[in-house]
Amino acid sequence: MGKKDKNKKKISGSLKTAMKTEKKLSAKQKKELAALGEEDIEKVVAEIEQEEARRQRVIEAVVESPSRRVNFTLVAHPFKDELIMFGGEFHDGQKTTVYGDMFSYNLNKKEWVVIKAPGAPPPRCGHQAVVTSTNKGEMWIFGGEFSSPSELQFYHYKDLWVYRIGEKKWEKIVAPGGPSSRSGHRMVHMKKKLVVFGGFYDNLRECKYYNDVHIFNLETYTWHKIECTGNLPAPRSGCIMLPISEKLLVYGGYSKEKVKTGVEKGQIHTDMFLLSSEKNDQTGRKWKWVLTKQTGLRFSPRCGMTAVLVQPHIAYTFGGVFDNIDDEEELQGTFYNDLLSLDLEKLQWHEVTLTGKKETSVQRKKEKVQKEEEMHVDKCNIDEDKKNSDICENSSIETSSSNIATQPPVTYTDDDDIFTVRFSDYFHVLYIFLLI
Repeated sequence: MGKKDKNKKKISGSLKTAMKTEKKLSAKQKKELAALGEEDIEKVVAEIEQEEARRQRVIEAVVESPSRRVNFTLVAHPFKDELIMFGGEFHDGQKTTVYGDMFSYNLNKKEWVVIKAPGAPPPRCGHQAVVTSTNKGEMWIFGGEFSSPSELQFYHYKDLWVYRIGEKKWEKIVAPGGPSSRSGHRMVHMKKKLVVFGGFYDNLRECKYYNDVHIFNLETYTWHKIECTGNLPAPRSGCIMLPISEKLLVYGGYSKEKVKTGVEKGQIHTDMFLLSSEKNDQTGRKWKWVLTKQTGLRFSPRCGMTAVLVQPHIAYTFGGVFDNIDDEEELQGTFYNDLLSLDLEKLQWHEVTLTGKKETSVQRKKEKVQKEEEMHVDKCNIDEDKKNSDICENSSIETSSSNIATQPPVTYTDDDDIFTVRFSDYFHVLYIFLLI
């Protein structure tokens, strides 16, 4: 008993200073928040969630476009030619706004629709979203962060939500054993499972990066943490993660490391890893990391690239940022707009050459008016002319299709700043969404 009590006293003593410091910081923060008129962030999040839970009906409305934002998610509808956008944040130089709205973009109509469905999650950014074709379509969202307008308060989520696309309603999934609170992580859909890797947690007093792997079973609705062996990647956020058959590929990312007391330095990662389950493991919980060699194009270090699988063995990446910190106060970022391809069999990088150029809004409007006038004339034509016109149109479509196969990738933009890249070799289309 005496020994146990001694240990207890030692623990209490070691925590005493930390508790006092935390108390002082909390009291100081409360005064600052009171002066700004801000409520406690956890209370704000809880109130928003309760308000959304009271929503009884779906409201949909056509809108011009979402407001400017970053760190949102944009996924493809599992059945329709639509994109689904959720969340994001915007900083105007003085205050930050975090969004919890959801939009769909019809690729054929070129039309935005805002969707307010019952039981929606609280606003967030830096989260992850994936879609599945199960149960008339589902969109799964995990984690992310919320901040107060002053950015004096941060709240990291560890919640899991599903949007039933066919039913147009949200549901919060309560399952124990999931990942800790985080944002900047990556999540992919892989054989009736959601796989979550990495991310970070930052509450202005401490910052922690992760390299753990968690799996959510979409059949049993249960979480379990993967036991990883091999050459583990360093903890990171903002990386690329792609499912490749029985494996997962992770490239790059960002983290911070302490260089001395109270000073941290950002690090851009350029390494690549493959994660696969161990051969003799029957539990499905033992996986092994392997550091892989990359070949092909050597490009500038960056994090926050977007990546998409176009074919089972081809992925395309776009953009990214390199943060250069000259001193503790000044942060300079270099942003990229290049398009790269990754051969997932050879693990080889290539630069994608694009043709075409962005049209001005004036040109687009003129073409739109001209097209509408031509459509009106066509309606007035006699049946014989219409038949001839149809024949000509069909011929031009066939010629266009055959020409595409011999042309390099072409990029163009719609009125809503949806940049479209058509890959002639595979007849695939990549949509790059920019809110400007």
